[in-house]
Amino acid sequence: MRFRGIWAAIGLVALGSPAWSQATGENEADVPAETAPVEVMVFGTYHFANPGRDLANVDVDDVLAPHRQAEIEALVDAIAAWRPTRILIETEAGAPNFEVAGYREFTPAMLGERRNEIVQIGYRLAHRLGHEAVYGFDERGGEGEPDYFPFDAVQSYAAAHGQREIVDGLLAYIQAEVAAMSDFQRDHSIPENLMSSNDSAANRAGHSSFYYGMLAIGDGETQPGAELNAYWYMRNAKMFAKIGLIAEPGDRIFVLVGAGHRYWLSHFAENAPGYVAVDPMPYLEAAAAAVSR
Repeated sequence: MRFRGIWAAIGLVALGSPAWSQATGENEADVPAETAPVEVMVFGTYHFANPGRDLANVDVDDVLAPHRQAEIEALVDAIAAWRPTRILIETEAGAPNFEVAGYREFTPAMLGERRNEIVQIGYRLAHRLGHEAVYGFDERGGEGEPDYFPFDAVQSYAAAHGQREIVDGLLAYIQAEVAAMSDFQRDHSIPENLMSSNDSAANRAGHSSFYYGMLAIGDGETQPGAELNAYWYMRNAKMFAKIGLIAEPGDRIFVLVGAGHRYWLSHFAENAPGYVAVDPMPYLEAAAAAVSR
């Protein structure tokens, strides 16, 4: 189809898709006829250390407990079978190499000391596979940058314009989901707990209920709910663009990220030219089965 070719060209310029950006010359003849796509597994997780940074936070069982460590080992065994070539984590790291300095200090002893999922899953997996580097691809607001999650503006507008019930309903939804997960995780393995974070249908439903629920907050002139959605999309688009800067054709990229990012990052992996999305659920199911034996 003619439009497909036009769209691929737009994607090449706008996204710098890694499967196409490796051409060495300026002429069309220099572009390979076929290049290997980049496989991307977007792996959503809750915070193992429960730092209290989200609107509502899961009450997490201690992942340093011996049975939890065995569950994480089973999880990493299952993912390692996919043979990822690069591990990306939700932290910022400088261009052009995006390498995370903290990984260079990693030793297996840290697995008995640090609860953070970056260490427990990301560093453990990279070390298991013999990787020399782990890559950071996060994008955060700061001086000279936008607030990518301006929820305070949403709350302030809603309180001043008779729409507080909408915000209260959205927060109640999130708190109910987190409470249910807190109860579930106590009696289930870590691979089982992570299934809800990586269920694409659940990701869509949660995103629709919470983020799109905020679109109702505002009027024709001031639209804080729409702006929050736009900034959240921007943050995730920038994060995915960094994946393109890190990846090489044929890479298998394991992306460890907070579950709230999985909707948009999976969307890009499924739809951006030069990428193939990989479903983490079969690997979680394999890990859960290994734990139950």
